[in-house]
Amino acid sequence: MYTGHCLCGDITFEYEGPLGPISLCHCSQCRRAHGSAFSASSPVQKVCFRFLSGQEKLSEYESRPGKYRAFCSRCGSHLYSRVDAIPGILRLRVGVINESLGKGPAQHVYTGSKSDWFEITDALPQYEKTERTGDPH
Repeated sequence: MYTGHCLCGDITFEYEGPLGPISLCHCSQCRRAHGSAFSASSPVQKVCFRFLSGQEKLSEYESRPGKYRAFCSRCGSHLYSRVDAIPGILRLRVGVINESLGKGPAQHVYTGSKSDWFEITDALPQYEKTERTGDPH
């Protein structure tokens, strides 16, 4: 079981299921949305995800047709993204999880559009677009 919350604590959630591979996404949308070199997220099963409080403060932004980014309307913390094409999966932002994850990132994705001011220095696989597993960004 994992629990988590946004920066202000208004939105809390729990997730009772396995975390998929953690991807570090370097696409321009993730960089803008997070104000950082990349975002860190894991695919999770929507049926295992439950809000404990603050769901009414959740806002979604359609960043491209059929893709939505969810965040707290009060503090702006990004919680997950989802795509219409795969309704049963959320890409949970792992930085909002309270517990230790017990694993590190598995891959860098969308490195073809990474920032020029950040150098990837680890040995993780890098994919110019998305990961080979077919897991959508």
